[in-house]
Amino acid sequence: MPSGRVHNLINIAAYSVLAAATLVASRQELVSVTSVQALNFTLAYAAGTFLLSPDLDLAEGRVDSKRHWGILGVLWVPYGMMFSHRGLSHTWILGPLTRLAYLAVMVALVVGLLSYVVPTLKLPALSGSLDVAVLAPFALGYYLSQWLHLIADGVRPDHGLRRGYRKLDQSGLSRMGRSLTGKPGRARAGRSRRR
Repeated sequence: MPSGRVHNLINIAAYSVLAAATLVASRQELVSVTSVQALNFTLAYAAGTFLLSPDLDLAEGRVDSKRHWGILGVLWVPYGMMFSHRGLSHTWILGPLTRLAYLAVMVALVVGLLSYVVPTLKLPALSGSLDVAVLAPFALGYYLSQWLHLIADGVRPDHGLRRGYRKLDQSGLSRMGRSLTGKPGRARAGRSRRR
């Protein structure tokens, strides 16, 4: 499993290749990418690489992503205690969503606390509508950075599913299903079947 620095270098190298390929493809008019889309992708990719890494599930220790938050890195310690390393936080779809949801809760708590302490404080409103053309580059940049991290860790896309099936099998549900249906279950390697 690579260190945090190696993960960052992998993501930077991949971004460099992708940016060069996109630039060449757009000059040959094979793709059309606006500067706003490129900026949104880049910001999300950088946030996913340096601030919202899957390794934040180790936030009670020394993790590069936590250090990049500076003094606010302490806010990620509860996240690290909630998720075991390479567990749900290292799944391909839900893992990145757990970090975004956790960040949203932290922002909501800070905004709520500020509104309570300083009731006259006017917070800026979100302007404009969020459509697919705006959200797609953010989502693509964020998820791509996360997936490169998982690939470097050797985590397959079915990581969470395999773990869930394994837990189900170990819990005896497969044996219970076998007794209910009367059909023999599959034998596990290294174990003999009881009759």
